[in-house]
Amino acid sequence: MPNREFTPSSGNVFADLNLPQADDLLAKAELAAKIIAEIQRRRMTQTQAAAILGIDQPKISALKQGKLSAFSIERLMRFLLLLGRDIEITVKGKSRSGSMAKLRVA
Repeated sequence: MPNREFTPSSGNVFADLNLPQADDLLAKAELAAKIIAEIQRRRMTQTQAAAILGIDQPKISALKQGKLSAFSIERLMRFLLLLGRDIEITVKGKSRSGSMAKLRVA
């Protein structure tokens, strides 16, 4: 079996792919995952979720498929609030490692 090269992930697949605004893309993906998890936890249909979020069902479908270009981070956070989830934003000083500042969803 031939040796294969691999590069360890940075923890952000979008950065690993050298996509612009990788931190924003990761934050949107993580927020969308939390929205979908809450919809599933409540056993809601896409139509029921759409009614609560004030959007149409195809947008819920797009959200579930990871098609997030039509959604801003702010809009995704508003969806979480509409689903009864709290959002906490923490601002910290830059790390000592000298790396770029980060946007993270926990």
